[in-house]
Amino acid sequence: MTFEEFSGQDNAAATGDRMQSAGTALEELLVSARKQDCLTVGVYESAQVMNVDPDSVAFCVLATDEEYECDIALQIHFTLIQAFCFDNDINIVRVNDIERLANIVGSDQDEEPKDVHCILVTSPSADSWKDSALERLSLFCEESRNVYEWVPTITLPER
Repeated sequence: MTFEEFSGQDNAAATGDRMQSAGTALEELLVSARKQDCLTVGVYESAQVMNVDPDSVAFCVLATDEEYECDIALQIHFTLIQAFCFDNDINIVRVNDIERLANIVGSDQDEEPKDVHCILVTSPSADSWKDSALERLSLFCEESRNVYEWVPTITLPER
């Protein structure tokens, strides 16, 4: 076994552990933010918050699956949201499991299903809301950018 093969195995294992940890942290963050009423769910709702009060946005989640991969309008919205997040130093991740994400953010039985393609974690003021899961996700995003992965994809843990 060469050094490159050996270090490649270590990198693959470390990446898997990081992804698992990031998925758990994302779930914790979304549950905590939902309890504190600090979630904005929906592409259009998120765009409105970003337009009115961009400083309140702490984290952004974009979600898609195979069914929506060819939706041109959604992809254009994603591109604009990503650009806005980059310009405003907002950490952003992708999730490929819309159903799992919808279960985490929840919706009432009598409501129609929420559009979970974009979820913002907001805070009323810049320093008022600290969360260890948010800090872990921020570190994950920073590490991903260091290896030129600008919008990392996170896999949510199974339940």
